[in-house]
Amino acid sequence: MSQAEESHQRRLARNLNELLQELRVAQAGVQILFGFLLSIAFAERYASADAYIRATHLITVLFAACSVALLTAPAAWHRLLFRRGRREDVIEVANRFAILGLACLAVAMTGTILLLGEVIVGGWAGIALGVFAAVLFSALWFAWPWRERGRDTIADDDVDDEDRVE
Repeated sequence: MSQAEESHQRRLARNLNELLQELRVAQAGVQILFGFLLSIAFAERYASADAYIRATHLITVLFAACSVALLTAPAAWHRLLFRRGRREDVIEVANRFAILGLACLAVAMTGTILLLGEVIVGGWAGIALGVFAAVLFSALWFAWPWRERGRDTIADDDVDDEDRVE
């Protein structure tokens, strides 16, 4: 194996390890959220919830479940394609899954805050809390990083190996 090939393989291994570490952080939170959302349906008060609350809850649970599926899929891909020379493919797909999983998590978190807002304060104040959450997650997780990404002026060849995602 040439030195360039070995360097490329090391970079891929590091990129995969970093991605899996990031997913572990997100997974813990989404699994706790998912458990919390599941428990709501078994609360005594849920039986008297109106259709709006039930629909919001169901949609929120579905987005949380999608988030769990997307954030855990990279580990399954890695395990099933282990030692098949497909690390680059796994990283590419896992990156997409991670971004989609975070988007689903943002929707699930927004739905959870909307639900809590509706139950605690109700009306427009509850909706305002949900809108605030949507704006916050959209800005911090997507819009701001996307803007920063667009501001990159460094040529691809000049990017340090530490910052490069293959």
